[in-house]
Amino acid sequence: MKNFHWFKQISINAKPERRLSLGEYRRAVSWSKYLVSSGAEIKGEGEEEWSADMSLLFIGSKFASGRHSRIYRGIYKQRDVAIKLVSQPEEDESLAIMLEKQFTSEVALLFRLSHPNIITFVAACKKPPVFCIITEYLAGGSLRKYLHQQEPYSVPLMVVLKLALDIARGMQYLHSQGILHRDLKSENLLLGEDMCVKVADFGISCLESQCGSAKGFTGTYRWMAPEMIKEKYHTKKVDVYSFGIVLWELLTALTPFDNMTPEQAAFAVCQKNARPPLPPTCPKAFSHLINRCWSSNPDKRPHFDEIVSILESYSESLEQDPEFFSSFIPSPDHTILRCLPKCIARHRSAHSKA
Repeated sequence: MKNFHWFKQISINAKPERRLSLGEYRRAVSWSKYLVSSGAEIKGEGEEEWSADMSLLFIGSKFASGRHSRIYRGIYKQRDVAIKLVSQPEEDESLAIMLEKQFTSEVALLFRLSHPNIITFVAACKKPPVFCIITEYLAGGSLRKYLHQQEPYSVPLMVVLKLALDIARGMQYLHSQGILHRDLKSENLLLGEDMCVKVADFGISCLESQCGSAKGFTGTYRWMAPEMIKEKYHTKKVDVYSFGIVLWELLTALTPFDNMTPEQAAFAVCQKNARPPLPPTCPKAFSHLINRCWSSNPDKRPHFDEIVSILESYSESLEQDPEFFSSFIPSPDHTILRCLPKCIARHRSAHSKA
């Protein structure tokens, strides 16, 4: 088994180290026992087509963590990467089995995907009880982090449109491959230095042919479609619902249902058909699309093919007329209405004569 080495910092601007709290120390010890101290060799055997050459992997500082995972910045084959380490708990066999299945599924899906708006898979390492997934590193962090740095309702509509199109194109590609994401939210959308959005975290994704009941599903209530909360049969349209919530986030820079616990939000969505409030200043072009995306009836939600077409038409119209959003009139039959400058000029001329 080949070794890989630890280094303390990648960025020269990184903050100096601080003392670990008792809780952090205990968690660090619980993870370090899976690593061999002389070179941090991961225990275990077995190689796959996607297996990483661990002698070329250097792990830096941790920048994110989940319930059963830690994400580090690192270098692999002289390339900046993000490294997700997933730990199987020794005391919970059923959870350990589930985490291994999630790892296997995530790697299998990432390995086959290639799109500008999907996180790029690099390699992986399966050495129970620790699994490692290596992807490209995106310096911009999560979309959620970016939005929380903005003032509420302050993101320019041009930026909202650009980010929404990136997400929709990534999801359009994902669905074209027969894959449901099932946990689409701003935390799982990553930004590159050029503000390009990439869909990430496929831990609970599945092939449409293999997705059935949501029983025992562990998604995120604030972004979850009502049929999933109710643990009913679900389709690709659950991702469309989540996209509607993300589009609301882009427009508001707020957290959905932030005045409720996740469980309260789930109850309100299912039992009261509640949705996050759209601001009065929200352009009709966006409010119309959002209301369609988060419809309680999955059949009334548009497919991502249509969503991309709609957003592209918005983008084209906005390029030709900066006041497009203030003059947009939604079509009652949901066909795309392009308010191009000539039409708008004609409308304004008629209005001024009246």
